[in-house]
Amino acid sequence: MMPSSDRMSLPVSDPSPQQRGGAAAGEQRLFKGSTMTSRGAYAAVSYMSCAVMLVLFNKAALSSYSFPSANVITLFQMICSCSFLYILRRWKIISFTSGDTSSSSITDNSNSTRFVSLQTLIQTSPLALTYLLYMLATMESVRGVNVPMYTTLRRTTVVFTMFVEFILIGQKYSRSVIGSVGLIVFGAFVAGSRDLSFDAYGYSIVFLSNITTAIYLATISRIGKSSGLNSFGLMWCNGILCGPILLFWTLIRGDLRMTMDFPYLFAPGFMIVLLLSCMLAFLLNYSIFLNTTLNSAVTQTICGNLKDLFTISLGWMFFGGLPFDLLNVMGQLLGFIGSGLYAYFKLFGK
Repeated sequence: MMPSSDRMSLPVSDPSPQQRGGAAAGEQRLFKGSTMTSRGAYAAVSYMSCAVMLVLFNKAALSSYSFPSANVITLFQMICSCSFLYILRRWKIISFTSGDTSSSSITDNSNSTRFVSLQTLIQTSPLALTYLLYMLATMESVRGVNVPMYTTLRRTTVVFTMFVEFILIGQKYSRSVIGSVGLIVFGAFVAGSRDLSFDAYGYSIVFLSNITTAIYLATISRIGKSSGLNSFGLMWCNGILCGPILLFWTLIRGDLRMTMDFPYLFAPGFMIVLLLSCMLAFLLNYSIFLNTTLNSAVTQTICGNLKDLFTISLGWMFFGGLPFDLLNVMGQLLGFIGSGLYAYFKLFGK
């Protein structure tokens, strides 16, 4: 029987040293001195595309349709993600482990539904916990703040990410990188200074989302590369561990009951928005794992800043919110310039 790794059709993680030797052409650096490969660039662009669309669909469900529970949307996204992974793994389109898989780490028995060992689930449980906190905080933060201000405040995530990476893995950064990050944060404060409709709860949730995002991305870098699992395997463990917890939480909070009473639950427009949100969440989680393992947690955060140009433009167009003024535009431009400088230093290794 052909190994599942031979049937794989999607990139999943940073290749092993043996694989690098056999795929040198596909892993060449983008530019001389660059620290990013072509696969890393593909992962970054994929993440940014999915992230823009997902924010807009989540905002449409929570604000335009006034859906009462962000936790239920997160639960639906998690169920869909596990369902997609189960089908793809059962059909042997994907694998859950990096490189060549062994029978001890992944079960090829067609009658078995356990795709990873109990020991692996325990090893990845810290990642699953940070993932759950990240998902809940991110979904709730979308509701309380308008789209332009959401993207502005989220841009400060890079500072938290750098700090957490330094604490967990001792990662240090050059002066040029620190300077570009400082420009991003300064631009965020300039852009946000005009938001006079200050919502303490909404702002607090966004900053909590920044902290949980930083911890989650740094945990991917640490656990993702030591567990032997690729992007799909990590997503599977997250769903298996977090799904029951989130289901119990929505039950005791009464979110599921509110969902059943939601008047637009079976409206075609809302169902399409929810379905696309679930599909994009799956693709987004995959691209987050891929981008973080191929590049770094900070690069993943900077990609989130670069895609904000499209998110802000579409958010203003469809949802409104933050008034258009010169100071806000200047702050946004400073943030984009800082993100562009970081990308330049990353690509050219300076």
